[in-house]
Amino acid sequence: MKRSKPKQQNLAFGKGQHGGTRPGAGRKPKHGKAGVTHNARALLASRFPAHITLKLQQGLPRLRNRNEYAALRRAFAAGCDRLGFRLTHYAVLNDHLHLLVEARDRDALSRGLQGLGIRIAKALNKLWQRRGRVFADRYHDHILRTPREVRNALRYVLTNGKKHAAEGREVKVAAAIDTYTSAPWFDGFRETFVVRGLEGVTRPVADAKTWLLTIGWRRIGLLSVHDQAGLPQGRSAS
Repeated sequence: MKRSKPKQQNLAFGKGQHGGTRPGAGRKPKHGKAGVTHNARALLASRFPAHITLKLQQGLPRLRNRNEYAALRRAFAAGCDRLGFRLTHYAVLNDHLHLLVEARDRDALSRGLQGLGIRIAKALNKLWQRRGRVFADRYHDHILRTPREVRNALRYVLTNGKKHAAEGREVKVAAAIDTYTSAPWFDGFRETFVVRGLEGVTRPVADAKTWLLTIGWRRIGLLSVHDQAGLPQGRSAS
């Protein structure tokens, strides 16, 4: 019996297969809500600072309380200058943190933030008498490459509490500066003021070393205690 030769079949790549991009494919976000993207992060040069945002898990106590803030300051002080990583400015909001940091490179940034996050989590869990994760997702970062970007980031971080207060978001800022930020240790305000009791508090931030965070942003103009994030430069909240 003469056998017929097998015929080669032409298959459309990806059609009816499991490979390739498909709508809805991939790991589903926790709690049904997408967090920080897991795409590869941009490279970080040592001359560029970065603005970091860390969000807490839902349902945890607020951070803008006396005991919570004291625990955070101790963690900041212990981890603000380690292995090529420096925490130079911060803002504490009820459910998230804003940080301005410097790092030797991307690896130093990741290691520094990981170490700082562990210190914060341990301190808060001890205070709250609980176990488990404290932060909701990976950190969000924005690399600051120009003096104006750095100035805008400083203004945003140091006055973000005022913005939240103006929006009625259960945040109060009773003084000219927000004492739940690194503003008491910041020397870039036009106005002169004294923060009482500061001599008894361990400094929770490291000195900046990059040109952008020490000199560059100042060439555009110092900040004012009347500034508020979200308002045009030079305008104060009415």
